[in-house]
This record gives sequence, structure tokens and C-alpha cells, in this order.
Amino acid sequence: MGKLLCESSPAVAETLKPSPPLRTWQDPAPIPPPPPSIEPAVAPDPTPGNPWDDVRGLEDQQRRSLQKVYAWGVFWRNRDDAAAPGATFRLSHGGDVEADGNCLFTASRRAMGLIKVGARELRQRTVRRFLEDRAADAPGKKEAMDAAIRHLYSPDLKMGWGIHVVQEVKLLARKADREALDSAIQELLDLGLQRENAAESIYKERCIPVDDGSSWAKYMSISGSPEDEFDIVTLQYTEDGLLSIDENRGGHAAAFGDDIAIGCLATEFGRQIFVVQAHGADAMVDEEHSIFFLPHHPMGQIREPPFFLFMKGTGWCGAGADHYEPLIAQPIPLVPQEKAAFVL
Repeated sequence: MGKLLCESSPAVAETLKPSPPLRTWQDPAPIPPPPPSIEPAVAPDPTPGNPWDDVRGLEDQQRRSLQKVYAWGVFWRNRDDAAAPGATFRLSHGGDVEADGNCLFTASRRAMGLIKVGARELRQRTVRRFLEDRAADAPGKKEAMDAAIRHLYSPDLKMGWGIHVVQEVKLLARKADREALDSAIQELLDLGLQRENAAESIYKERCIPVDDGSSWAKYMSISGSPEDEFDIVTLQYTEDGLLSIDENRGGHAAAFGDDIAIGCLATEFGRQIFVVQAHGADAMVDEEHSIFFLPHHPMGQIREPPFFLFMKGTGWCGAGADHYEPLIAQPIPLVPQEKAAFVL
């Protein structure tokens, strides 16, 4: 699963630089028939059928748009190499991945073809990259990143209710402290407090809030395995106050990948990562604009071609769409830029 930054604030805007304007759909003109003496360069779709026909959970308009992308491809050029000719890629679905909180890393390893690298190892590499880059950041950039993290995981509960019905606060509980936490909660219960109020008080007092780079690294390291040092505790609030607490007593919850993690992955591998969102009818967009390519750029030079992740959108800002799936990018060498469905 994943978390996208949807609200706007000065800190977030400074930390996560706005992406270039999204490209509009280019409905490819038909290729004129070649003269009898010349062989056609390429067929739009040389395979029978279309692999998107078999992908579950897609609306008809999403499926049609993705079929166009498959047939005509997307054109990409390395922005760091002006002399590079560019390449066109056909995108097909890379299969389902488990919705266990690790899907960003599971989908990424499959999209990159990393057979010998597991999702947990890829998560750890992402966190290491974050910490290494953070150590070299100027103080102002660190402060802006901390503000973005607070915005995501320790939001100001006096704000944001015009956008969100429910807001979440993430806390980290050491596995070794579970017994002590339970004892402290029980003491408040013995004094007559309700269970959720007692638990909220103890968790907020004794657990680590995810509100800066150091705590984000601890949070993003959590894969839901017994080897994790921390468990994730989630406090859910409505505008009226505490709604519920996910105490995650089994320790199975994993930290969902977010935009910060995707950026670190891009830097770790020197590759652009495009999250392809296919919005459905409830996103209130027409079919022509139902596909979005959200770019994440690496710090430093681009060393390899991009890879692509898929997200089935069910509304604006990815509302309800927090699950990443892999896309397999297959080069189509003979499709030029002007014939591609999208130019990235």
C-alpha cells in the first residue's frame, strides 16, 4: 500500500517539488499504409488480444485507456542526456501483489526484475538511502522534510477537515515495551477511564510520534515481521475527536510506502519512477484524461531507463487507491515519439 501527498502546504511544496505539467492524451493518428516496396515499421499491437483484458478491478474506461497505452506505448527520453534518442515502452500489468503494506517494495522489485532482492531488503535500502541523503542535506532542507513528514503522519487535528473525514496519527511502540504499556493502560482502567481514552493517553505519552526524519526512518523500516524493532499504533480521529485505535497487537502492520520512499528508491537506483494512475468514473474526469503519469526523479544523474508502478485510482488524490502493482515495460524500438500514446 502507499500514501500520496494530497494536501498543499508551504513546507510540503518546498520539500516535494511540483512535478512537470501532466501531459495530455495524444490520440495517435493512424499510420498511413507504406508503399508496396517498403515493409511496415511496426504494427500498433502485434499480439492477439490485450493483457489488460484480464486485469481485475478495472472499469471499462480505465481498461480502454490502458489498452491504448499498451498498443502505442509511452515515449521517454533521459532528461540528463540531450543527445539520447529516447525510447518507447509498452506497459503491461505485472500481476497482483499482496496487500500487506509492503506492496510498494514488492511491486518495485518485480517491475525492475530484481529476482534476488526481497521486498524487505528493498525497504531497508530505501531507508538507508534516505538517511544518507539526509545527513548531507542543508538545515533548511531538513526542516522542510520534517514538516512534510509531520503533515503526513502527525497532522494538526485542528486543520484539514474540509478534505479528510478521518485523519490518522502514527505512533511507534517498541515491541519490548508492550508489557509495560499494557500495565500502564490497565492502571488507568482501574481508575475508571474508558479503554480507548486510556490507551490514547498512554500511547501518546510513551510512544514515538512520526514527525521528523529520524522517526520516519524507524517507521518506514517496519515490514510487519517479527524482526521489526517497533510496532505501528494508529490513532484515528474525526473532527469530533478520537474515533478508534489500531493497536496492532500482533505486530503485523507494515509502513505503507509514500512519496518520500518512492523518491529514495528513484535515487538508490538512478532511475525515474512513474506511478501510473488510472482513475475511474468517480474521479469525475473524462476518459481522455483518466490516465496520469506521476513522475518521481532521482537526486543526481539518471543512470537507467525508468520503471513504472500502477495504481487503480477511485477518486482524486488517489482516495481509496493506496495499493501499488507492478508494470512491465517492454521496449518498442520502432515506434517514434509522434506515434506514442504519451510523451513523458
